Amino acid sequence: MPADLSGTWNLLSSDNFEGYMLALGIDFATRKIAKLLKPQKVIEQNGDSFAIHTYSSLRNYLVKFKVGEEFDEDNKGLDNRKCKVSGWEHSSVVEGLGLISSSTPPKNKS
Repeated sequence: MPADLSGTWNLLSSDNFEGYMLALGIDFATRKIAKLLKPQKVIEQNGDSFAIHTYSSLRNYLVKFKVGEEFDEDNKGLDNRKCKVSGWEHSSVVEGLGLISSSTPPKNKS
């Protein structure tokens, strides 16, 4: 059974986020603004189905997906990539471009 990742998650810090955005081809101004943000994620999980709400001072958005099914991520104006969640690995959700949720919850989950 996959881990239940439902809850409210607050970003405390991120390492090399600007480098990640640079590798995705995101422009200079957007990178500078984005690295200052501390978004909050609210995850609703029902088995393999997820709804992830992201709230920040720049914009709020919602992405819904089911593990193993391709979906369009609302990342307009950034890199416009399509994402696919490939499945569960060690109780973690694994995205085609990297890990999106860890099975070891950070200390800031409320």
